[in-house]
Amino acid sequence: MAPNVSDDKSRKAPAPGSILKKEAMLFVGLLFIGLVILPVAIWFVGHAVFGAYDGMGYMAFFGMLSGKIRAGDPAAWFLVLSPWLVLQCIRLMALGWRAAAKT
Repeated sequence: MAPNVSDDKSRKAPAPGSILKKEAMLFVGLLFIGLVILPVAIWFVGHAVFGAYDGMGYMAFFGMLSGKIRAGDPAAWFLVLSPWLVLQCIRLMALGWRAAAKT
């Protein structure tokens, strides 16, 4: 009889280096989204809802945001890291649901 492929004992754990590489790539990708794509989306929504930003365009908004990031403003860093933080919250919820399902 062939061994059961879905058996937990027959699965090999991924190498620690590959997990670290995957997580680093994921972090860099989500950081890119937080630094580039999210500010563009925020500006477009703000422009559509509230009008021009301080009478200026996107570059004024991005300049103000990048200045706050460089200054270490916690709210600006929260905004930039929010895609990664949302993923971590989803992972924690899934872990809790799996643990609750086992009991």
